[in-house]
Amino acid sequence: MEFSIAQLLDNFSEDKLVAPKAIEKKLGISEDNANIRKLQVALDALEKVGILEKDKGRYRRIGEDGLVEGRLRCSSKGFCFAIQDTEGAEDIYIRESRLSNAWNGDRVLVRVTKDGIRRRSPEGEVRLILERSNLTLLSTVKLTESGYRAIPLDDRLLFEIELVPDEETPDLSLAVGKLVHLEMVRYSLGSHLPVARIAQILGDDAESTDDIDLVCCKHNLPRRFGAKAMSAAASLPRGVRKADLKHRLDLRKTIAVKIANTPAISIGATDSGWDLGVHIPDVSAYISPGSPMDLEARKRVRAFFLGDVVLPMLPEMHVLDQLEHLTMSVLLKLDKNGTMVSFEIQPSAVSVRANLNYQKAQRLLDGDSGDEEDDREVDVELQTLIGQIAELGSLLQQRSEGFHLVLPQTPSQEADEGVLGVPVIPVSLPICGMVSEIMILANRAIASHLHAFSLPTPYRFQTPPDVSKIVDWLKLLDSMGITAGLPDPEQLQPKDLHDLLDKIDRLEPTTSREILRYLLLSMLKPCEYSLKPSSHFGLAFTDATPYVHAVSPQHRYADLLVQRTLHLIFQEGRDRRSSRIKDGINLKSSSCHGQVNWSVLPPEVERQLQEDLELILPKLTAHDALFQKVTSDLEGLRKAEYMRVRIGDNFFGVITSVQSYGFFVEIESLLVEGLVHVSSLKDDWYEFPQNNGRGKSRASTMLVGRRSGRQYSLGDRVEVQVKGVDYYRQQVDLVAVVSVENEQEGDNQVQGEISEELEDVYTATLNDFEAE
Repeated sequence: MEFSIAQLLDNFSEDKLVAPKAIEKKLGISEDNANIRKLQVALDALEKVGILEKDKGRYRRIGEDGLVEGRLRCSSKGFCFAIQDTEGAEDIYIRESRLSNAWNGDRVLVRVTKDGIRRRSPEGEVRLILERSNLTLLSTVKLTESGYRAIPLDDRLLFEIELVPDEETPDLSLAVGKLVHLEMVRYSLGSHLPVARIAQILGDDAESTDDIDLVCCKHNLPRRFGAKAMSAAASLPRGVRKADLKHRLDLRKTIAVKIANTPAISIGATDSGWDLGVHIPDVSAYISPGSPMDLEARKRVRAFFLGDVVLPMLPEMHVLDQLEHLTMSVLLKLDKNGTMVSFEIQPSAVSVRANLNYQKAQRLLDGDSGDEEDDREVDVELQTLIGQIAELGSLLQQRSEGFHLVLPQTPSQEADEGVLGVPVIPVSLPICGMVSEIMILANRAIASHLHAFSLPTPYRFQTPPDVSKIVDWLKLLDSMGITAGLPDPEQLQPKDLHDLLDKIDRLEPTTSREILRYLLLSMLKPCEYSLKPSSHFGLAFTDATPYVHAVSPQHRYADLLVQRTLHLIFQEGRDRRSSRIKDGINLKSSSCHGQVNWSVLPPEVERQLQEDLELILPKLTAHDALFQKVTSDLEGLRKAEYMRVRIGDNFFGVITSVQSYGFFVEIESLLVEGLVHVSSLKDDWYEFPQNNGRGKSRASTMLVGRRSGRQYSLGDRVEVQVKGVDYYRQQVDLVAVVSVENEQEGDNQVQGEISEELEDVYTATLNDFEAE
């Protein structure tokens, strides 16, 4: 596997010598891998620059004061800041001459050379590039006297790139004047230009390129599978064979329904409550660790759902498309209040009665089977089943201490709460939220089972939103007449958001509710993975409530790892402390919880499981963050495309943020954000007051006209006109619509006051906005 310097250094400390062989194992470098040579080159280089020291063939980290780790954020003007991961930590200013060939987005190790004073940031220099961010680039191509050169589309990368021909693009002249996808061959080295090859010629410019192609190339998402993986997928069986049923529970006569991307669900009401079955596709039964399909899945980590296009984690597995297939069933008993009483996890086989999309399921729930000539008897069965799923799901929603968001959007293709940690429910499809709650319950049951055995597990957690974002959102609520009543935003709990959403639901007009919910969604941080249970903000789970993702092993590698661990327990687990004990416990049942005080798995198996998870966990977290970034990027491009053909049109929106250089407006219904720059306000000279009149400085929430006293305040509903759209940067420029009388009067009063200096401020602030 490829590795970064950051991953390499994570294995060293100041007080312990580590052998290269141990590093090879931790990084997953095999005996015949060329990366062994790369590893030694990296170790030698780190020793030479004084990061590591060598002692008898082993290495340790050298401690050095004044070193901090951060990610570079640069502007189109050439200045950069190293942004530290710790919230509230100071950003470190780095001059262009001190970047050591690091680029925007790179993770770097910085030496602080000058402390910050007053309002000035500390200064530093890049000591080491830990991880490159720009493995591929979108660029335009030109012909120069020195050869073919590429100019990055991202204007924060202030250099040209030398192009070399290869088998894909032997004739570079075909790319001149075109937008291309580059793969880096070599980064800047001293005075030498970086070198790249053309992976794909896309089009004349960003606007003429398909948006899916654009985001896939921008984020280097693989779209084709290797021949070995495709051949392995094609050779899989097409159904359940008799031999497959050995050691499995045969549930093929159980009535189960599959809704959209979720596992099949079976359900039945009992005198004491509910019998619920969540039947997860048993992907691990078809894909063994280290196989060609597994290597492809490990590289991709997860499926990327991009609108109607899916970039799968695995080649198409027709066996999972069959109504009859192998599963891992979570069989739960719940009381009448929806509380989990007990459960079993059983390798099984099911036969799905029907495969419905959310729209069809909602119609059945509403008592409308549609115009199709369905079998009426089946319709009644399905309606009963969907009705029971909705009843239980609704009960679970009411019991949940977390919160969910209702928004006017298409259904999520994530079966549970997904990357952002909360169920997002389309306005017209409440069945989505009900099904999500059932999937979350199944995840929780599996997590509690693995936790009972104290086994290494990729637990799922979510940290609260940044306090600054919470404060800004609460200010907006207050300006719109909703009093939060929270003594300390730092102590915000999911229940508080649940209560605030109830208040928002009573707000008029309806479009204001959508804006506030949408902004809350944008505040949430992507979830992460850890080897220890930790709190989950969106679902309101504490450290005492372990949680995993387990219901989508065909789409997420973390779920596949969890499924493999369950098989290890059932196949190799010890059900008693020693062979002298006559009766063992049932390793498939929750009845064994609290009874296990021995190592269930053999020590070498558990140790290997621990090492594998330590290696893969950072990648799981990184790809979930990437998925969120990619989907946000695609959404931004599509909104920009929508607004591009509406330049000159007027819309109403809500002011969601006020800055010294202007204010941001969220356009109603469209949920598109745009900037009204202060230089476009021609009816007066607008200022950003920093004092509340009582001598206490505070951040303003309004722009005030110097002459007229006219105000643009946080939460105001305003009419705006679309002035311009930058498609690739996904920026929408707006102008405020004012009355003709005010505009003419303002022109006479302030003509000429908007100077070149203000225009420079405009340019600078837009560049800063781009960098964000």
